[in-house]
Parts: sequence; C-alpha cells; structure tokens
Amino acid sequence: MNNRYFRFIICMSVFYKSISAKLVARAAIVFLVTSTIFSCSPKIRQSGKASYYADFFQGKKTANGEKFRQGKLTAAHQTLPFGTKVKVKNLKNGKTVKVRINDRGPFVKGRIIDLSKKAAKKLDMVNDGVVEVELKYKKKRK
Repeated sequence: MNNRYFRFIICMSVFYKSISAKLVARAAIVFLVTSTIFSCSPKIRQSGKASYYADFFQGKKTANGEKFRQGKLTAAHQTLPFGTKVKVKNLKNGKTVKVRINDRGPFVKGRIIDLSKKAAKKLDMVNDGVVEVELKYKKKRK
C-alpha cells in the first residue's frame, strides 16, 4: 500500500478530532476504494511512421510465440510489452484502430510500428504503404 494513503488517514484524524474514529475510518476506506478504482495509468503518446506486414509473414511465428495472422488487429513494436493495447491514429485522415502488440519491430529507421493488414485497412493506409501515425497507450504501473 502506498504511503499517501497512510498520510491521508493521519491527516483525516488530525483534522477531524471531534469526529468519531468510526467516521474517520469509513472516510478513509471510501477514499482508498475510489482512488484505487479511478486511478489511471499515465497515457503515453508517440509519433512516427507506420507500415504494415507483407503477406509473406502470414502464419510465421511472432516474437511472443503465436502465429502471425493478417486478419487480426495486431502489431509489432520495438519496446512495448507483449499484450499492450495501443490506439493508432493515421494523421493523414484521422482514422484510428486499437491493436495488441505481439511482435518486435519494425527494424527500419524512422518507423515506430508495423501493423497487420486488417489494422492497415482500418486506417485506410494500404495504398500508401507508410503513413505518419500517433500511438497512444497506457504505461503499466509496477
């Protein structure tokens, strides 16, 4: 448990000396529950170029061990943990798609993400091949 919760409880008891201990305890529990439920992981943004996988990779193993499928909403990123959900926005047309990271790459300078063909179609980038995108994802707390 974080020290801020204990500091809050101490502040509550000092500030509300006249209130019963039960009431202070209830208020502290409400605070703990709501701060835990509504606490958000910091949102990270990253901008750069996106490309999509060639059909050659269909059925090949990805870095996390699963088979690559062009028909799934998946992507490759060099550093994000496997399973991270990323919202990708095509900056040319404003279209967005949510993908799951299951592979490593791209290994071309200037590119930040490789998308499955299904994700590329949702972003309307198949004809362009490479487009400027913005990634949004939540950084996982440790």
